[in-house]
Amino acid sequence: MTIYHIVLFKFKPLVPPEEVKAACNRMLALETNCVHPTTQKPYVKALGGGIDNSPEGTQDLLNPRLMMGNTQQNGMTYAFIHQFDNEDDRKYYLEKDPAHQEFVASIQDILEKAQVVDFTPNVF
Repeated sequence: MTIYHIVLFKFKPLVPPEEVKAACNRMLALETNCVHPTTQKPYVKALGGGIDNSPEGTQDLLNPRLMMGNTQQNGMTYAFIHQFDNEDDRKYYLEKDPAHQEFVASIQDILEKAQVVDFTPNVF
């Protein structure tokens, strides 16, 4: 059962661009830095990540501020997609993987907020 793990970031406004880029590179590096405890091989597939470039302007369609005429975006400007082969791998990643835990700790002070959406294809 494949699981897609989508992570959205909003960095704090005063974080220098080079620090944002370094954090994004560390996020993508989890593909090689996260090693499965049993197989001793990488188990996270990073399908990609980058800065939002959507021309639709609907990132905040349901945001009450937008409904009142304020067009300021919510600010979730960076997106990443990881893939896990199964629930056990995702559970280990979220709860125990030292590389993931180190990454999370490394971005705590520079993130304003994060959002995560996970899904299994064709499960509605």
